[in-house]
Amino acid sequence: MSVIYLLITISIVVAIAFLVAFIKAVKSGQYDDDYTPSVRMLFDDEIVKENPNKLIQTDKQKSI
Repeated sequence: MSVIYLLITISIVVAIAFLVAFIKAVKSGQYDDDYTPSVRMLFDDEIVKENPNKLIQTDKQKSI
């Protein structure tokens, strides 16, 4: 029975260590997305619906 208590204690310590490492990585900017904002201007604009009967067209669609 004492082995179960030892394993539970070790697993909790390891889980807390991973949680601390994750929080440190998030605060240091490890998961920040630097790529998407730079290529967002290359994507085509989509049609935006104001009313069901009226559509706003993009500049590219107006020239067609």
